[in-house]
Amino acid sequence: MKRPFKAFLITGLFLAGSSITASFAEQQIFEDYANVPMPIGIQVLYSELDGPVFANEQGKTLYVWPQKAMRVGFAGDPKNKSVCGYNVTTKTAGMMSPWPPGMDLPELDERLSCAETWPPVLAPIGAEPIGRWTVIKRSDGKMQWAYDKLPVYTSILDKAPGETNGGSATFADRGSGTQPARLPVGPPPNLPPGFKVITTKLGRLVVNETGYSVYTSDNDTNKNSNCVGDCARTWIPALAPASAQPQGEWTIISRALGVRQWAFRGKPIYSFSEDTHSASFSGGDLTGWNNVFTQRGPKYPAHFKVEVSLAGDVLADAKGKTIYYYTCGDDSFDQLACDTMESPQVYRIAIAGGGDWDRAIKMWPYIQASEDAISPSLLWSVVYVDPQTGRRSDASKDGALRVWAYMDRPVYTYAGDKNPGDIEGNGIGEWQGKRNGFRAFYIREEFAGRG
Repeated sequence: MKRPFKAFLITGLFLAGSSITASFAEQQIFEDYANVPMPIGIQVLYSELDGPVFANEQGKTLYVWPQKAMRVGFAGDPKNKSVCGYNVTTKTAGMMSPWPPGMDLPELDERLSCAETWPPVLAPIGAEPIGRWTVIKRSDGKMQWAYDKLPVYTSILDKAPGETNGGSATFADRGSGTQPARLPVGPPPNLPPGFKVITTKLGRLVVNETGYSVYTSDNDTNKNSNCVGDCARTWIPALAPASAQPQGEWTIISRALGVRQWAFRGKPIYSFSEDTHSASFSGGDLTGWNNVFTQRGPKYPAHFKVEVSLAGDVLADAKGKTIYYYTCGDDSFDQLACDTMESPQVYRIAIAGGGDWDRAIKMWPYIQASEDAISPSLLWSVVYVDPQTGRRSDASKDGALRVWAYMDRPVYTYAGDKNPGDIEGNGIGEWQGKRNGFRAFYIREEFAGRG
């Protein structure tokens, strides 16, 4: 089924600023999704990483905050209850090493509450459950929409339709593995039973029910598989049961009398017998074989390139130096992000320079953008930053730097990297950089241990 959202995403790209082109939307094939009931005022838009997402009437992406066990206690929303309130937290919660509980959080005069940072999506008076949407009562007495029993929010970090600056489900996303992430929520992909979709930086990857990648062959035609004999023992056809019916972009071809095989967008589907782990890209490295994506990931800026490191493929600047992003979630009950230009910079400076601003700037220089820099997607932007404060700046301010940002967060190189492909800065910080620290910008997340 064709979806009428391509034009809306293009509009969102132009709304984001004059330095952004619509090339991603113009060239992209978007993921088909299952039609699901939705409350009035909720719509579906396409995000560049997470595919179709729910959004409010203003086009702001909707998120959930699934509860997760921490080192001490739990954080996030349990089912049917929001713990994201309007009281400003002032103390550390002691949920994550090395911070003990009860310490004052920084810059309390500017700190927002959880609900100010993550505005709840309120339900109108008399709203009734519909499909997987329900209504819960908040502690302040207001009614809030929930999806699959988890309360739903927007993010103040999202400015344009289709943005997911609040968080993403990519393997190597900020904060993964150490804190309960806010995740975009959307309708399920339109897939036959036995297949799933996983979000990666390369795109929305199709895997089978055991999590292993599936592939297509350049030698096949739209109605015929040419992989037989020894080929079919290495590349195992994804067989469709007798009761299976075509579904959306998924069709069925006949391999032999009574033997039917799934095909996606006209190409027969296989798994690779030599894959050693789930969600692998290894089979797609072989000539004539391709991983299957419902939607490809966005391109990176033209001045960047990919370098091979000891741990896999990383994004690099024009000189080949590995690009890093900074990730930080504070150790409060609210688990708010501390890696944006609006959040306290003391966390980053402590990791980057031991509390010394000059050392931090020297060790982790911003990646500056040329005056003619153009972003190919919503994920990448050009921002102005005051290097002496780490905060967003006006272009006219003396000393302001014009730098590249990913998900509206500046990116860096590391002074300790000497040669193309070096990743000496990867994991510098707390918990190998996962909670508060620097991470190499991996293109192939499977080599990075998936964040």
